[in-house]
Amino acid sequence: MKKMSRLEAVLWNIAFPGFSQLLTGHYLKGVLLVALEFLMNVNSHFNQAIMYSFLGEIEKAEAVLNYQWLMFYPCVYLFSLWDGYRMAMPKEEKYSFLPFVFSAYFVTVGLMVSPKVTIFHIHPGPVFLPMMFLIPGLLIGFLIKYTLSRKFHNE
Repeated sequence: MKKMSRLEAVLWNIAFPGFSQLLTGHYLKGVLLVALEFLMNVNSHFNQAIMYSFLGEIEKAEAVLNYQWLMFYPCVYLFSLWDGYRMAMPKEEKYSFLPFVFSAYFVTVGLMVSPKVTIFHIHPGPVFLPMMFLIPGLLIGFLIKYTLSRKFHNE
Protein backbone atom coordinates (compact mmCIF):
# COMPACT_ATOMS: atom_id res chain seq x y z
CA MET A 1 0.00 0.00 0.00
CA LYS A 2 1.18 3.48 -0.87
CA LYS A 3 1.86 5.83 2.01
CA MET A 4 0.88 9.44 1.43
CA SER A 5 0.99 12.64 3.42
CA ARG A 6 -2.11 14.08 5.08
CA LEU A 7 -2.11 16.98 2.62
CA GLU A 8 -1.86 14.68 -0.39
CA ALA A 9 -4.67 12.47 0.95
CA VAL A 10 -6.97 15.44 1.52
CA LEU A 11 -6.17 17.05 -1.83
CA TRP A 12 -6.88 13.83 -3.77
CA ASN A 13 -10.23 13.52 -2.01
CA ILE A 14 -11.05 17.16 -2.66
CA ALA A 15 -10.53 16.38 -6.34
CA PHE A 16 -12.84 13.36 -6.10
CA PRO A 17 -13.99 11.52 -2.96
CA GLY A 18 -12.43 8.07 -2.76
CA PHE A 19 -9.27 8.81 -4.75
CA SER A 20 -6.86 8.71 -1.80
CA GLN A 21 -8.45 5.45 -0.66
CA LEU A 22 -7.88 3.97 -4.12
CA LEU A 23 -4.30 5.26 -4.23
CA THR A 24 -3.49 3.70 -0.86
CA GLY A 25 -4.90 0.31 -1.82
CA HIS A 26 -8.21 0.51 0.07
CA TYR A 27 -10.08 -0.47 -3.08
CA LEU A 28 -13.45 -1.48 -1.64
CA LYS A 29 -13.78 1.72 0.38
CA GLY A 30 -12.48 3.83 -2.52
CA VAL A 31 -14.87 2.32 -5.07
CA LEU A 32 -17.77 2.73 -2.63
CA LEU A 33 -16.95 6.42 -2.06
CA VAL A 34 -16.52 7.08 -5.79
CA ALA A 35 -19.84 5.32 -6.51
CA LEU A 36 -21.66 7.22 -3.77
CA GLU A 37 -20.27 10.53 -5.00
CA PHE A 38 -21.32 9.73 -8.56
CA LEU A 39 -24.80 8.58 -7.47
CA MET A 40 -25.44 11.67 -5.35
CA ASN A 41 -23.95 14.03 -7.91
CA VAL A 42 -25.98 12.70 -10.82
CA ASN A 43 -29.27 12.42 -8.93
CA SER A 44 -28.96 15.85 -7.34
CA HIS A 45 -27.86 17.53 -10.61
CA PHE A 46 -25.05 19.09 -8.59
CA ASN A 47 -22.64 19.72 -11.47
CA GLN A 48 -25.31 21.61 -13.37
CA ALA A 49 -26.06 23.69 -10.26
CA ILE A 50 -22.34 24.42 -9.83
CA MET A 51 -22.15 25.57 -13.44
CA TYR A 52 -25.20 27.84 -13.09
CA SER A 53 -23.87 29.25 -9.81
CA PHE A 54 -20.50 30.16 -11.31
CA LEU A 55 -22.33 31.81 -14.19
CA GLY A 56 -24.29 33.91 -11.67
CA GLU A 57 -27.59 32.19 -12.46
CA ILE A 58 -28.49 31.26 -8.88
CA GLU A 59 -32.21 30.84 -9.56
CA LYS A 60 -31.46 28.25 -12.26
CA ALA A 61 -29.11 26.46 -9.87
CA GLU A 62 -31.87 26.28 -7.25
CA ALA A 63 -34.42 25.11 -9.80
CA VAL A 64 -32.29 22.28 -11.17
CA LEU A 65 -31.17 20.86 -7.81
CA ASN A 66 -32.69 17.89 -6.08
CA TYR A 67 -32.07 18.89 -2.46
CA GLN A 68 -33.10 15.46 -1.13
CA TRP A 69 -30.15 13.85 -2.92
CA LEU A 70 -27.74 16.71 -2.30
CA MET A 71 -28.31 16.60 1.47
CA PHE A 72 -26.20 13.41 1.60
CA TYR A 73 -23.29 14.99 -0.25
CA PRO A 74 -21.58 17.01 2.53
CA CYS A 75 -21.37 14.06 4.93
CA VAL A 76 -20.00 11.61 2.37
CA TYR A 77 -17.62 14.21 0.94
CA LEU A 78 -16.21 15.23 4.33
CA PHE A 79 -16.08 11.63 5.56
CA SER A 80 -13.96 10.82 2.51
CA LEU A 81 -11.64 13.73 3.33
CA TRP A 82 -11.37 12.68 6.98
CA ASP A 83 -10.79 9.03 6.12
CA GLY A 84 -7.97 9.94 3.74
CA TYR A 85 -6.48 12.23 6.38
CA ARG A 86 -6.88 9.56 9.08
CA MET A 87 -4.99 6.97 7.04
CA ALA A 88 -2.02 9.35 6.82
CA MET A 89 -2.05 10.96 10.28
CA PRO A 90 0.27 10.04 13.13
CA LYS A 91 -1.24 7.46 15.50
CA GLU A 92 -0.88 9.78 18.51
CA GLU A 93 -3.02 12.51 16.93
CA LYS A 94 -6.38 12.77 18.64
CA TYR A 95 -9.71 14.39 17.79
CA SER A 96 -8.79 14.88 14.13
CA PHE A 97 -12.35 14.04 13.14
CA LEU A 98 -13.85 17.14 14.79
CA PRO A 99 -13.12 19.75 12.08
CA PHE A 100 -14.45 17.35 9.44
CA VAL A 101 -17.60 16.46 11.39
CA PHE A 102 -18.47 20.05 12.24
CA SER A 103 -17.80 21.07 8.65
CA ALA A 104 -20.24 18.39 7.46
CA TYR A 105 -22.88 19.68 9.91
CA PHE A 106 -22.43 23.30 8.95
CA VAL A 107 -22.31 22.70 5.18
CA THR A 108 -25.50 20.65 5.44
CA VAL A 109 -27.22 23.44 7.38
CA GLY A 110 -25.93 25.96 4.82
CA LEU A 111 -27.49 23.89 2.07
CA MET A 112 -30.82 23.65 3.91
CA VAL A 113 -31.11 27.39 4.55
CA SER A 114 -29.63 28.48 1.21
CA PRO A 115 -33.00 29.19 -0.49
CA LYS A 116 -33.84 31.76 2.21
CA VAL A 117 -30.53 33.52 2.90
CA THR A 118 -29.48 36.84 1.39
CA ILE A 119 -26.33 38.62 2.56
CA PHE A 120 -26.00 42.34 1.78
CA HIS A 121 -28.63 42.00 -0.98
CA ILE A 122 -26.73 39.08 -2.53
CA HIS A 123 -28.29 35.63 -2.69
CA PRO A 124 -25.35 33.16 -2.59
CA GLY A 125 -27.52 30.14 -3.41
CA PRO A 126 -27.07 26.40 -2.87
CA VAL A 127 -23.42 26.22 -3.92
CA PHE A 128 -21.76 29.30 -2.44
CA LEU A 129 -23.65 29.53 0.88
CA PRO A 130 -22.70 25.99 1.96
CA MET A 131 -19.12 26.78 0.97
CA MET A 132 -19.28 29.83 3.26
CA PHE A 133 -20.69 27.67 6.07
CA LEU A 134 -17.61 25.45 5.82
CA ILE A 135 -15.52 28.17 7.49
CA PRO A 136 -17.38 28.32 10.83
CA GLY A 137 -17.61 24.51 10.81
CA LEU A 138 -13.84 24.22 10.49
CA LEU A 139 -13.19 26.93 13.07
CA ILE A 140 -15.52 25.37 15.66
CA GLY A 141 -14.14 21.90 14.97
CA PHE A 142 -10.53 23.06 15.34
CA LEU A 143 -11.41 25.03 18.50
CA ILE A 144 -13.03 21.99 20.12
CA LYS A 145 -10.14 19.78 18.98
CA TYR A 146 -7.63 22.23 20.46
CA THR A 147 -9.60 22.53 23.72
CA LEU A 148 -9.95 18.76 24.16
CA SER A 149 -6.30 18.18 23.25
CA ARG A 150 -5.17 20.70 25.88
CA LYS A 151 -7.60 19.45 28.54
CA PHE A 152 -6.70 15.78 28.16
CA HIS A 153 -3.03 16.26 27.22
CA ASN A 154 -1.74 15.02 30.58
CA GLU A 155 -4.12 12.06 30.89
